[in-house]
Amino acid sequence: MIINIPENSDFSIHNIPFGIFSTEDRSPRVGVAVGEHILDLAAVAELDVFEFNTAVLEKDTLNDFISLGKEITSRVRKKIQHWLKDENSVLAGKPELFVKQSEAQMHMPVSVGDYTDFYSSIEHATNVGKMFRDPENALLPNWKHIPVGYHGRASSIIVSGQPIHRPKGQTLPNNADAPVFGPTQRLDFELEMGFICGKDTQLGESVSTEDAEDYIFGLVLFNDWSARDIQKWEYVPLGPFLAKNFASSISPWVVTLEALNPFKVAGPTQEPKVLPYLAYEGEKNYNINLEVGITPEGSEETTVCRSNFKYMYWNMAQQLAHHTVNGCNIHVGDMMASGTISGKEDDSFGSMLELAWMGTKPVKMKDGSERKFINDGDTVTLRGFAQNGDIRVGFGEVSTKVLPAK
Repeated sequence: MIINIPENSDFSIHNIPFGIFSTEDRSPRVGVAVGEHILDLAAVAELDVFEFNTAVLEKDTLNDFISLGKEITSRVRKKIQHWLKDENSVLAGKPELFVKQSEAQMHMPVSVGDYTDFYSSIEHATNVGKMFRDPENALLPNWKHIPVGYHGRASSIIVSGQPIHRPKGQTLPNNADAPVFGPTQRLDFELEMGFICGKDTQLGESVSTEDAEDYIFGLVLFNDWSARDIQKWEYVPLGPFLAKNFASSISPWVVTLEALNPFKVAGPTQEPKVLPYLAYEGEKNYNINLEVGITPEGSEETTVCRSNFKYMYWNMAQQLAHHTVNGCNIHVGDMMASGTISGKEDDSFGSMLELAWMGTKPVKMKDGSERKFINDGDTVTLRGFAQNGDIRVGFGEVSTKVLPAK
């Protein structure tokens, strides 16, 4: 191996995820995570080893690289895998091509033109329905017929490491007749995965479930921050607005769909039968282990949730097919989030709303404190990896600190 990759690294030779990094002497550019290092693809391009316009590797987003198409981007990934295993490859004896991840700054991997958030975990939707509507009829009548979603705010998607301020807005206190204004008292995370579109469509075109994977470049971890008290007051009749659009945090490395092929699994049985445009063949869910930790300021991290992407009722192919069935066009870099990923067990719920059951069951931290929702000074960290025997493909983490309201 050209470079040492620690055992159980998220960034094994089976992964080869793409991202944008910079250092003191390297402007933002395309790199690949390899163990604890980054392979500088812009520097590799100077060896004249690629058969495309390598100016895309010097850009500060992946959009132009992704636009080359999977025939080229997949070939680049396979070349890198081959070079890393060949002690006589073009990478041999060239340590200057590698940068330590600890010495690099990561940036937003793509320029997100549009962002859509789905609501596709039946466990999450059922839990929320029990809390806010009817314990006996938690799901709305349309939920098992369509992948419910809403259009979010692309401008406030941020990369791991960037802190957020507690948002402000209107809330309606219990037993009050009029709303009040102030910082949210119920700040929450949502454990999600996000996929990045890899091809454009034209207005009026739609993408089938059969072709959907050709339009998905890769995935990131996604924390859809939520202000639950603001959300409760504003969401009728048009759904999420200020409670959601203040920030969403993503992991910096984009794991390609090809790297996740070994982890495909069957999804839950869908009853009643879906309409033909949502029907699909084969395995479309992915066995990706997920966890969430909360670190109070000055203390140690407490893991509060362990879940899995395989639980999703509606898969990515169905989400994209539904999103485009009306002719809505998509573009390279568009991002679509899964919705909160909850399992059946209490410790697999993907939000504090569920874990603390709307504040009635506080979650204990290692330092003895309790959390009903997220406090100022807390850092929330999402992690994810897939493992099949010796094959491990991970996402690293998305970590965000909460600062007081401005």
